[in-house]
Amino acid sequence: MKKLFVAIAALGLAAAVASAQDFNAAIDVFNAGATALEGGNKTEALAQFRSALTQFQACEGDEAAEMIEKCKEIIPNTLLSIAKEQINEADYDKALTSLAEVQAVAKEYGIEEAATEAAGLVPNVFLRKGSTLIKNKDFAGAAAALKEAVALTPDDDQANLLLGQSLIQTGDLAGATEALEKAAALGKADQANKLLGNAYLKEGQALLKANKTADAIAALEKSNGYNESGNAYKLIASAFTKAGKSKDAINAYKKYLEITPNAKDASDIIFTIAATAQKAGDKATAKEYYNKIASDAKYGAQAQAQLKAL
Repeated sequence: MKKLFVAIAALGLAAAVASAQDFNAAIDVFNAGATALEGGNKTEALAQFRSALTQFQACEGDEAAEMIEKCKEIIPNTLLSIAKEQINEADYDKALTSLAEVQAVAKEYGIEEAATEAAGLVPNVFLRKGSTLIKNKDFAGAAAALKEAVALTPDDDQANLLLGQSLIQTGDLAGATEALEKAAALGKADQANKLLGNAYLKEGQALLKANKTADAIAALEKSNGYNESGNAYKLIASAFTKAGKSKDAINAYKKYLEITPNAKDASDIIFTIAATAQKAGDKATAKEYYNKIASDAKYGAQAQAQLKAL
């Protein structure tokens, strides 16, 4: 019976020795991770800390429990540091994968601060990715990234502005209008309205070339609603002329001259107004505008001749 007790005691001692050896081995792995982290090799450090965690979890005692908690704190924060480096290196897809992993691991381990910080970085990563893709003229890719940014932070003025810019380039004018109007309301009015003005100006120009006069006028008037321009009024005047609306065409030409008084084609427009008014039977306007160019080198002779006829 005594021999049996001795055998059991020996077995317990052996288990204790083995447990101590396992703990010490785990400590060695943990220290290797700390050394790698100090040397800037975060990927190696992460692998070592994960290995150490597994080994500590196989050990018993308060010291092992304490080291388990240390590993659980270090692992998500190391992952977060790796993600930040990937952001700085503009490796946005890897960064997004890393940030998702940080959130999952941090929540599993109860490290809420790391999870919160990682979640807060995600919209900015999508914003940076979208901005970079715009510069690279990958507008569809940019729009996809920026939609993610806006979905996460709807009140981000820059994200909405860049989304609108990219959607204009993909031909989604309705989507661009929604995003840019939101950006304008959030404080980016000057930039957003300029983008929308130019977009509807191009739209109106294309519609005018396609002989869709009414649609062209609507688009061009929308352009002026966002960003009044002489070019829009000039195109509107052409559209009204095509539609046989002389009075409206004259008014649009007048607005063009009002906004761009020093335009190189000012004398051409003045003569056009006079001729259009004369044709429409508006003698007063015709005389007024012929008189404006009566001494013009290009149109003076014609203007004087028409004034005599009137």
